[in-house]
Amino acid sequence: MFAREAFDDGWTEADGEAPRLATTILKDASRSIVATNSSPDISFDQSINPYRGCEHGCIYCYARPSHAYWGYSPGLDFESIIFAKPDGAALLEQHFNRPGYTPRPIVIGANTDAWQPVEKQLEHTRDILKVFARYKHPVSFITKSALVLRDLDILGPMAAQGLAKGAISITTLDRRLARDMEPRAAAPHRRLDAVRGLAGAGLPVTVMMAPIIPALNDSEIEAVFEAAAEAGAANASYVLLRLPLEIRELFREWLAAKRPDAAARVMSLIRQMRGGKDYDARWGVRGRGDGPLAQLIAKRIRAAVKRYGLTAPRAELDISRFERPLGSAGQPSLF
Repeated sequence: MFAREAFDDGWTEADGEAPRLATTILKDASRSIVATNSSPDISFDQSINPYRGCEHGCIYCYARPSHAYWGYSPGLDFESIIFAKPDGAALLEQHFNRPGYTPRPIVIGANTDAWQPVEKQLEHTRDILKVFARYKHPVSFITKSALVLRDLDILGPMAAQGLAKGAISITTLDRRLARDMEPRAAAPHRRLDAVRGLAGAGLPVTVMMAPIIPALNDSEIEAVFEAAAEAGAANASYVLLRLPLEIRELFREWLAAKRPDAAARVMSLIRQMRGGKDYDARWGVRGRGDGPLAQLIAKRIRAAVKRYGLTAPRAELDISRFERPLGSAGQPSLF
């Protein structure tokens, strides 16, 4: 039996309810927890995802096609069939205790949100954070959930040692658009609360406007960055909408249902930034686009970052503090 517990994600009756889905939790039997990548487009090469699939239901999520690998749909199955990793903390300890292990920063939630609703009950992400804290291993994270504030008792002390930083995804301040586009994620003001809480606990916080979608949320670039700065964000970044594989048709269906009057214009502008195509997968281009419109967005981003003081250098985490605690497999007890 899987029970639900209420959590204040910022939505009210006036916003209407998100479409209801029955969530099925399956055990992810992976024998490792740390994934690696060699992408030149992202700033990290190691990540942990305590969950596969995501209840937030963001229509644009680039992780959706991964569900097809397991024989499930990138659509509703991705939102309702969640693979959880109950052995994640133990697997991470094994990873840290490997002979000759050299610490490098690891990102939590780079693919699917580590603080999505199921985390309220399962606490797999929290258990993983406890391992990072015990080993004094640097960690960063990306989320759009205010549930991350639950773990300030772990993250705050780690930040004081230069071991933790975070990024909050804020795509819009428009509650209606957020409800339609990210139906089960936290309301925009609750994400700003997360920025405020994390920054207040001493964590360097980046705000990610990801994705920027022309004719849907690009008009909010300055407003989002201003609100982020007021909440205590140190810096900001962005990603243009990506439509690889099955996401293209899912997004177009969503536009037709939720924004029919804007659908043709949105897709036309996307193609203007993608060389006439719905998507361009080239390194260095897929996250920023190409052409005059993409250049204009980049110019606005730079101006907003400067105007609102979101110019702090990205915090470098301290790898020198890493140590295996007494009693771990890598550091036997003295007695």
